[in-house]
Amino acid sequence: MIDYEKSLNPAQLEAVTTTRGPVLVIAGAGSGKTRTIVYRLAYLVEQGVPPENILLLTFTRKAASQMLRRSGELLNQEMGTVSGGTFHGYSYTILKKFAPALGFPQGFSVMDAADAEDLFKGVRNELKVGQGDKSFPRSRTILSCLSKARNKEISLQSIIESEAIHLHDYLEDLKKLEEAYFLEKQKQALLDFDDLLFFLERLLMDNPEVLEYVRSVHGYVMVDEYQDTNLVQARLARLIASEQGNIMVVGDDAQSIYGFRGADVGNILDFPRTFPGARVIKLEQNYRSSQPVLSLTNCILSNMGQKYDKNLFSTRTSGAKPELITPSSDMAQAGAVLSRVEELSSRYPLHDIAVLFRAAYHAYPLEVELNKASIGYQKFGGMKFSEASHIKDVLSLMRMVQDPPEILAWKRGLGLLKGVGPKTAQRLYQAYCDFLTTADGSELKKFETKNEQFAGLMELLRRQKNLPASPSGFLTEVLEFYRPFLEEKHMDDLPRRLSGLEQLEQITSAYNHLEAFLADMVLENSDPVGMQAREDALVLSTIHSAKGLEWSAVLLIDLVEERFPSRRAMQDSDDMDEEQRLLYVACTRARDYLGLFVPQRIYQRNTGFNQRVWPSPFVREIDTSFYSKVKGQAGISPRAAENTPGDQETLPGEVSPQSSRRSQTSAVPAGGYCRHKVFGRGKVVQALPPNKYKVNFPGVGLKTISGEYLNFEE
Repeated sequence: MIDYEKSLNPAQLEAVTTTRGPVLVIAGAGSGKTRTIVYRLAYLVEQGVPPENILLLTFTRKAASQMLRRSGELLNQEMGTVSGGTFHGYSYTILKKFAPALGFPQGFSVMDAADAEDLFKGVRNELKVGQGDKSFPRSRTILSCLSKARNKEISLQSIIESEAIHLHDYLEDLKKLEEAYFLEKQKQALLDFDDLLFFLERLLMDNPEVLEYVRSVHGYVMVDEYQDTNLVQARLARLIASEQGNIMVVGDDAQSIYGFRGADVGNILDFPRTFPGARVIKLEQNYRSSQPVLSLTNCILSNMGQKYDKNLFSTRTSGAKPELITPSSDMAQAGAVLSRVEELSSRYPLHDIAVLFRAAYHAYPLEVELNKASIGYQKFGGMKFSEASHIKDVLSLMRMVQDPPEILAWKRGLGLLKGVGPKTAQRLYQAYCDFLTTADGSELKKFETKNEQFAGLMELLRRQKNLPASPSGFLTEVLEFYRPFLEEKHMDDLPRRLSGLEQLEQITSAYNHLEAFLADMVLENSDPVGMQAREDALVLSTIHSAKGLEWSAVLLIDLVEERFPSRRAMQDSDDMDEEQRLLYVACTRARDYLGLFVPQRIYQRNTGFNQRVWPSPFVREIDTSFYSKVKGQAGISPRAAENTPGDQETLPGEVSPQSSRRSQTSAVPAGGYCRHKVFGRGKVVQALPPNKYKVNFPGVGLKTISGEYLNFEE
């Protein structure tokens, strides 16, 4: 017999031994969630529950198999008869068994992603939609939008307008493709992954005898990572278990960060209402982080809106407080992070140190600095700077101006042009080399008269050679030339690509000489880092990719408004809530050291200068007692509604927000800031004539308020 009291803490023991009725286990970060599920599986079997009567639903087959293996080792018996796997895998099993009840007398087939793309391409070709238009979205992109709409249970139009507005001109064509794709699946008795969930729901709702069978077989239901379920998955859990059934769901509302793909935090928040009489058990003892790190994360939790209150604690009461570091700019931040990494590497191996960020392109300046310092790194989530094709394109165009000419740069740059294939690119490259030695440019001139794009490129290169611009100025001209090619090649994810180019502009602004800039970029591009685990590599990761992982030291960068939270999130209260949960997830990855980097200025493309920025509202809410101010750096006061950005100094030509207020009757554009006596400082999202405004207040959300009650900042 397993000694459960010895193996588990009191809260875990309660979760393991409470087997009757609905149970919600709120598992704080690092609190032994998986261990609790493993021991509960073993406990059920020891109590006489046949393994085949247990249903374990997870988000990966690997997670389910590991849990079953571990529980089997505890019991010294096989657990193979437990129904364990993903929602999609379970749905497939039941649908196959009852296919005729769904109108598939001959059965059905399930398409993987490649199959679905092939079918969709066939539909698209038959309708002749987007033919000849190179900027028309790729089939994979359209299918992704259809999947998001299905999982969020909203219209395709809503997805396009909220997440892919750059595709709005194609909306009517996309709707036609959506309908045709749906009909073709029906015609051929084909289901994609999303269909599996909705077809199972329809099967159970329309066939009481099937529902009764499922409930009789699965007397005990367990669902892992419940905060990541979407609406239909939550409805399936309720259907299978019934409202009074033996169901235990495990999750953490504070780690619900996948709203962009359909996860609904309301599922876990509403569980006690969905399952009346549910028992709520909280796992709060943390086995990962030191107490100083947990104290700061508890402060973040306390500032959240709708949530389950919890207080993470650890027996590791010693340790340094998290650090708050405020570099002068985001470029200076890269150097500050590098310095801190070099210091930490004397205590921890590089692979046990992670730099986390909200979006992949935020790490570009740091990637350059790491390569200049010859520090190896691995990047997870998003694309490595040197692997992004649009960055390669632009750098190749810039390198074409160098003497002697580089054949790889010329081949890539010329390859962008219409009517220029590999052989023509080789010929033009050789003609340019000959021109440099003989001054005979007749062949180049001849091709310029034939190809307008080539003529524009050559004029760009000649202008740079005759009147050299700064690296930043030259890049501006190159980007103007490249923009049509970018829109043709990458319309699918144009906003992300543009953000990456803005980061390249920011990197370039720090250089006075083109040669130095291009030399550093060559170093960056020469570092091929694979994605397999490396013992000698620093970890760079988006926070989404870091969920479920941990490191001894975590450095979190770009904690400023419009980066964290993102610009789009600041216009929606639900998105703001998720961004705050994202910060919680990031901070709870740290075991010993946590560094919060808040640059005082950010490069702005529209001005070409570093502009003062406001620290993230989530950081401003953290009480100063929970972090240390690095010597020589300015700290941030808690809930500092009157804080000025950065170092709180007024720069020449600027006016302090406190010293000037906009007239109450003048028009206030979206994006400005205001103050309210109760809600504090907020960002204007929308002006509603004649004198009302939608304002996003951190920690409060969106409010519609008369201008009479607002003080506007200039």
